[in-house]
Amino acid sequence: MNARDDARRQVLIVGGGIAGMTAAIALAGRGHTVDVVERNPDWSVTGWGLSLTGPSLRALQRLGLADACIDGGFGLTQISNCDSAGRTRNVIDLPLLLGPDMPALAGLSRGVLHEVLRDAALARGAVLRTGMSVAALEQTADGVTARLTDGSARHVDLVVGADGIRSTVRDMLGMPAEPAYTGQMVWRAIVPRPGWATTLHTFAGPVHNAGLIPISQDQAYAFVTENHADSGVLPQEELAERMRDLLNVFSGRVAEVAATIKDPELVVRRPVHAGVVDGPWHRGRTVLIGDAAHAPSPQMVSGAALAIEDSLVLAEELGLHDDVETALEAFGRRRLERCRLVVETSVKVGELEREGRHAEAHKLQDRCHQVMAQPI
Repeated sequence: MNARDDARRQVLIVGGGIAGMTAAIALAGRGHTVDVVERNPDWSVTGWGLSLTGPSLRALQRLGLADACIDGGFGLTQISNCDSAGRTRNVIDLPLLLGPDMPALAGLSRGVLHEVLRDAALARGAVLRTGMSVAALEQTADGVTARLTDGSARHVDLVVGADGIRSTVRDMLGMPAEPAYTGQMVWRAIVPRPGWATTLHTFAGPVHNAGLIPISQDQAYAFVTENHADSGVLPQEELAERMRDLLNVFSGRVAEVAATIKDPELVVRRPVHAGVVDGPWHRGRTVLIGDAAHAPSPQMVSGAALAIEDSLVLAEELGLHDDVETALEAFGRRRLERCRLVVETSVKVGELEREGRHAEAHKLQDRCHQVMAQPI
């Protein structure tokens, strides 16, 4: 059944990250009234970068935003997998989902992406409210009453939980799906881009793995995946030195990059968690998207792709069904297995990395990228 053209809904989105902002853009672009609440009072993001794979760019293109992200970052077509000395052992040619003259992947800073998404959401009429979140949800026969942390209440047709890997909305819905710690920590640092860094590089070390992704003509972000790591918090002032120490076992190009990691304020260290809600992703008229529903580890660089795809599919299904819950059921059917595959593959790749079975890990990554290249 096609929904009526005047079936416009009141939507409350909890979380202003990639999932929440792209959902706001997709839904407001279809005429729905959209409010986004974000706990962070100044909507700031840390300055390191991320990778937008082909599926991410394809989804962003449908929102009219792919060009802005590519222009604000650095376009790539390959992943070069190297040994600890920087010798190339394997090259993955990524699917050119936007056409032969467009990049397959873009590296860019989170700040640039954040600005692109915020401006697009505002231009489409979404209202963004910072310094607040949801305190309680009450499902009713005709919608959801959301009580916010500022003491106000909203009655809406739909609540979208886009509040990340430690989702408050997921907890309120009683979904037992706390993502599990994988035993790895990921370090990231903003560094000057070397002239040779024109692809996404990974480096397989004897214990840990490293990589470099250009995010502009001048900058790149370096990363280290620390295996069998203590998940405790380290003092910020020690992070640059400790990241260099992890990279001491690498030579060649990695050593060149490591020498440029000097400012601890440009380094972040985060535990890797992964997991997927084993469906359904909704209760009544409240639904989870993005990392709240499915959090892959970074080995598949596909967390952003899944989140943006969720936003598009959710908007599509709400446009196809008069009944909100029917639309949410259809959304879950379209998304669950694809997202589960990426999460489970990412975890398996991490296991293979910890065992030093890098060739197997690269083949598994390649197969999953091919599946992700298929239309949503």
